[in-house]
Amino acid sequence: MNTTTSTRINTTTTLSAGQASTLSLNPGYLARRNALDWVFAVLVAGGFLYAFAQYSAYMDVYEKGILFATIPATIAIGWFWRPLRLLMGVVAVLSLLSIASYQGDLARAEQIFWLKYFLSSQSAILWMSMLFFMSTVFYWLGMFASTAPTGNGGSSHSATLESLGSKIAWVGVGMALIGTLVRWYESYLIGPDVGHIPVSNLYEVFVLFCWMTTAFYLYFEAEYKTRSLGAFVMLVVSGAVGFLLWYTVLR
Repeated sequence: MNTTTSTRINTTTTLSAGQASTLSLNPGYLARRNALDWVFAVLVAGGFLYAFAQYSAYMDVYEKGILFATIPATIAIGWFWRPLRLLMGVVAVLSLLSIASYQGDLARAEQIFWLKYFLSSQSAILWMSMLFFMSTVFYWLGMFASTAPTGNGGSSHSATLESLGSKIAWVGVGMALIGTLVRWYESYLIGPDVGHIPVSNLYEVFVLFCWMTTAFYLYFEAEYKTRSLGAFVMLVVSGAVGFLLWYTVLR
C-alpha cells in the first residue's frame, strides 16, 4: 500500500488504495482573529490604560491588579461574543462622561442634569430597575400574544413584543454597568477610606446578579435563536430588582 501525503495551509490530502480523503486543519485561536478583532483589542487596552493613568490615585493595589487582569478578560469576552463590543463602547463613553462631569465634587450629582436624572450611580441603577421590569412585561405579553404573521406579512405580535423585551433588557444591562462603574468612582469621592470595588455589600451584589443573569440569558437567546425562556428568566431578575428596591428603602 502506497500512501502519499501533501500538506497545505488548511488541508491535508491522503491517498490510500486509490481513495482520497481530506482532513481540515483548524487554524489557531489567534489566527482566526480578523482586523476588527485586533482593533477592538487595542481600543480596550488603551481604554483601560487611560483609566489607570487618570484614576489610579483612587485605587488600592488590589483594584489596580483587578484592573489589569480585566484587560485580557474583556478582550476575550469581546472576541467570543461580538455584540458585547457595542455595549462595552457605549458603557465606557457614558461612564467616562459621568465621571468627568463630577469634577471631583459629589454634590454635582444634584446639580448637573444628566447626572441627576441619568448617569449618577443611583439614577442609572433606578433606570436599570425600571427597564428590567418593562422587559419582563414585554416578554410575558409576547408569550400570550398571537403567533400568526400580521396581515402585511410582517412578524407576529408575539415576536414583536418579545423582540422589544430583548432590546429593553440590553439597555437595562448597559445602565446597570454604567451605574456600577460610576458607583466605584463615587465611593472614593465620599472618602479614600470608603472607596471600594462595587461588589462589596448586598445592594451591589444584587445589582451584579441582575445584570449578569440578564446578560447570560441574552447570550442564550442569541445562540439558540429563541426567546421562549425570556419571560421566566426576566421574572427572576424582576424579583431580584424588587428585593433590591425594598432593601434600598429599608436601609
